[in-house]
Amino acid sequence: MDTIYALASAQGKAGVAVVRLSGPAAHDAILRLCGRIPPMRHATLCRVSSDDGSVIDTALVLTFAKGASFTGETSAEIQLHGSRATVAALLVTLSKIPGLRLAEPGEFTRRALENGRLDLTEVEGLADLIDAETEAQRLQALRVLSGALGKKTESWRTSLIRAMALLEVTIDFADEDVPVDVTPEVIALLRDVTASLVQEVAGFAAAERIRDGFEVAIVGPPNIGKSTLLNTLAGRDAAITSDVAGTTRDVIEVRMDVGGLPVTFLDTAGLRKTDDLVEGLGIERAIARANQADLRVILTDGSVPDGVTLLDDDLILRGKVDLVGDDGPGVSGKTGQGVTGLLNHVCAALSQRAAGAGLAVHERHRQAMTSSKAVLESALDALEMGNRPTELAVEDIRQAVAILDALVGRIDVENVLDEIFSSFCLGK
Repeated sequence: MDTIYALASAQGKAGVAVVRLSGPAAHDAILRLCGRIPPMRHATLCRVSSDDGSVIDTALVLTFAKGASFTGETSAEIQLHGSRATVAALLVTLSKIPGLRLAEPGEFTRRALENGRLDLTEVEGLADLIDAETEAQRLQALRVLSGALGKKTESWRTSLIRAMALLEVTIDFADEDVPVDVTPEVIALLRDVTASLVQEVAGFAAAERIRDGFEVAIVGPPNIGKSTLLNTLAGRDAAITSDVAGTTRDVIEVRMDVGGLPVTFLDTAGLRKTDDLVEGLGIERAIARANQADLRVILTDGSVPDGVTLLDDDLILRGKVDLVGDDGPGVSGKTGQGVTGLLNHVCAALSQRAAGAGLAVHERHRQAMTSSKAVLESALDALEMGNRPTELAVEDIRQAVAILDALVGRIDVENVLDEIFSSFCLGK
């Protein structure tokens, strides 16, 4: 296998840059650069030189033995000063060493997968961790990266293999008396796994929202202060504000961190009856987007806006409360009155939903769990109703195991690898 190298830290000027090497010639490359191979997993200050003997930099060098590195291969890291010129000089020198080549995007992580250092769900957790913008996203990604979903999948797999083994005994010795009826134990195993799958699928929506972000729509009639409120929440002029009714025609989005949760606030067109074709299209889009949102903040002037059917979890506030002097719940983007209460309400409502998040984070996880549940229900039906041969129930269970193996990357995952690794940078 080739020895690969790449800049593992961010591009551009920095205090420190990290260049990673992985493969059979990694330590030979360090010997060539530094004149020695530092002790394994001990940061050692070394002078790094090019082939002509000129010094590139003085850097901290770490070496890792095969089986003890991130990729599972013989590896090394060079931590040098992060100027563009210094990094470029080192990369040019590495490119001239026989047997070394620049890594492809995600190739270090792909090698970790191929060498059994990570399973496929942990790879996805690593990608999510790199992309995490909020505390909730970080914690969720760490949970997946730690192997929680892989361990859960392994427990399901163990139970299903036990169930298959018990049933196959009855098939193999069909002409003999089996001392114990294994059907009740098999049914109990299948029910436990199916119930656990149902629970995980039920928590998918909340987990997906944590990863991709919640949406909160600000809805109300024209000139009720929606755009001003959005600008206040964003801390900048994200939306045009005007006394002219119907200024907002399209949905304006601002992404924020609310209590550690990723939340996109939506400023929508003012809801009213209108003969203006363009404004009418904006109102239709506003109603459709608001109905798809996770939560709606409805600003009113005392009446329900046109086209809105109130829901139990809608937050209803009086708009421009600084002008009307209303004693009821209200908000003003201009003065900031009620904004803290609004954010606290949004945080509490969405945190409650996020609490139900399961380990299934990606649509691929949900589909695998749903498919596995379906075939296990078929097996249960065969065993409980006795309307299908036991051999078919065993085949259903075997299919469920295969689906779960694909979930963690044991089999048949080549079709998803390219998509997953396309989001990784060169040094990861």
